[in-house]
Amino acid sequence: MLNKPVLVESLIVFIIVLFVHAVVWDRYSWCAVALAIQAFYVQFKWDRLLQLGGAVFQFRTAANSGLLPASMVIPLLGIVMKERCKSAGIVYFERFGIVVASTGMLVALFLSVIAVGITKPVPTNTCILTGVAGSIIIYTMKHSLTVSEVIEVLEVLLIFVYLSMILLYLLPRCFTPGEALLVLGGISFVLNQLIKRSLNVIEGRGDPIDFFLLVAVVGVVLLGLFFTVLFVFMDSGTWISSMFFHMMTAVLGLGVIMPWLYRLIQRNPLFWLLQFLFQTQTRVYLLVYWTFLAASACGVVFYQNAKRSSESKKHQASTITRKYFHFIVVATYIPGLIYDRQLLYIAAVLCLAVFIFLEYIRYFRIKPFGQTLRHLLSLFLDERDSGPLILTHIYLLLGMSLPVWLFPRSCAPKGTLSGAGALIPYSGVLAVGVGDTIASVFGSTMGEIKWPGTKKTFEGTMTAIFAQIIAVALILIFDSSVNLNSSYAWILVSVSLVSLLEAYTTQIDNLLLPLYLQVMFM
Repeated sequence: MLNKPVLVESLIVFIIVLFVHAVVWDRYSWCAVALAIQAFYVQFKWDRLLQLGGAVFQFRTAANSGLLPASMVIPLLGIVMKERCKSAGIVYFERFGIVVASTGMLVALFLSVIAVGITKPVPTNTCILTGVAGSIIIYTMKHSLTVSEVIEVLEVLLIFVYLSMILLYLLPRCFTPGEALLVLGGISFVLNQLIKRSLNVIEGRGDPIDFFLLVAVVGVVLLGLFFTVLFVFMDSGTWISSMFFHMMTAVLGLGVIMPWLYRLIQRNPLFWLLQFLFQTQTRVYLLVYWTFLAASACGVVFYQNAKRSSESKKHQASTITRKYFHFIVVATYIPGLIYDRQLLYIAAVLCLAVFIFLEYIRYFRIKPFGQTLRHLLSLFLDERDSGPLILTHIYLLLGMSLPVWLFPRSCAPKGTLSGAGALIPYSGVLAVGVGDTIASVFGSTMGEIKWPGTKKTFEGTMTAIFAQIIAVALILIFDSSVNLNSSYAWILVSVSLVSLLEAYTTQIDNLLLPLYLQVMFM
């Protein structure tokens, strides 16, 4: 029997795909539509495999596979980036958008082929659909990509295959197939870009803050893989292991990551970072303000744990309590977006590295803070944290930061775009910080009319849409660089579709919603 919430979720994704391609219809649109149709059919095969326990790896069980919404994100991002940069006349990034779209399609198609291959009996109709979609995509790539671009796409696919086999084995129940596609596909693309740029360094070319993001993401992932292998052979909870962990972190950081970054930016990374952070008085004020907010977030964690009585060890923080952190993150990002987006870019990269490093300490029980972190964070777990890692706070940071990191600065005159595109950096704030937060708070406290087949309420969704429209109005008032040029109807449609997607998706909404809102705004 078909799952009604999955059907509605799929319908919303199809509407977004058609809305985008109604504006930018070209040869890649046929590929995107073919990919969406085959992903719709294949995701039910994945769902059946997850229910029967027939999947090769252990995936998160409290959600459906999420293959369709995840499959369309990277291709749509690439297509809209291509169009934006084409209209700006930036050929390099236009080609880059085509590579991103082709890579996303091929990786999604690969995940579909796996599901079809391990489903018994073999689903004939789905196999035919997958074959047709694959033929359309490969034919279009053959006539669109140069030889070097084809090699680049295949390199990302190869990295994705190996990374998936390693991380999905090491981290059972941390992802759904769709979330694995998004997260591991993104890491694979970043790793390939870093290798490519490291082999083709040209002095003075490229923005140092972009290199900072690439090296930070790859560095923390390699650090985690190294210690995972190491602690197979030794107990990570002892003082000797903990000392070795801190020592090797310093060695890898100073001996590998720093020289790598030095090669890319052609200057001392630490001196460059200090100079960058304290370059203007505005940046000093922002750093002091953000430090205060970080201390406030820590205070919330300690206060909520202090309230937990010894008789209620299974007590978990309420939805409203968890949304405190959403409010804090909104208060963090809004001033950065208005006054200094480059500083926000670097600060988000540093925060991501710190979050992942602290998760390593918690996961491996590294002394002296590992066990303390396990105790403090256990209060804030929900059904999405069913695996060995706690990822919801990292997803929240990613959801807010990705629109800032993925903003096509080179294709934007004077660093901003007109129309709805001016709101691209605010996609995370609107979708997650405002929309998701308001929907959860009002839906859980005052909601009575539930959307069919879900726990989400009609009142929560409508309040979320209204709150995001108010937020857009406030952004117009306080950010002089935003000029919407009468694109209000498109903004309303975009916000409404993404809010409906929030009501029906069982995937990590902190990661999915900002990317879809960014696609619509672009």
